[in-house]
Amino acid sequence: MPANKKYLSTPFQRFLKITAGFVGGYIVMLSFHVLVTHIFEKKDVVATACLTGYLLWAILLLLAFLARNGWKIWGIYLLLAAIFSLPYFFKM
Repeated sequence: MPANKKYLSTPFQRFLKITAGFVGGYIVMLSFHVLVTHIFEKKDVVATACLTGYLLWAILLLLAFLARNGWKIWGIYLLLAAIFSLPYFFKM
C-alpha cells in the first residue's frame, strides 16, 4: 500500500533535510564541542568528544528528518552553530 501523498515532501525538501542532517548536524556538533572546550579543560573534552560527538550528531540527524521544512532546520542549525562559536571568535 503506497504512502499518503500529503505526508511526503518534495525532492528538494528531502535534499535540504538530508544535507541539514549530515552537514548541518556535523557543524552544530563541532561548534558545540568548541563551546565546551571554553568551559572545561581541553584534554577532558577531547577524551569524551568521540562518544558525545557521535551521539549528538545522530540526534541532530534524526531531528532534521522530523522537521517539516528543510529551510527552517538549516536556519536553526546555522543559528545554533553561530551561537556556539561566539566564544571562540571573541577569544581571538
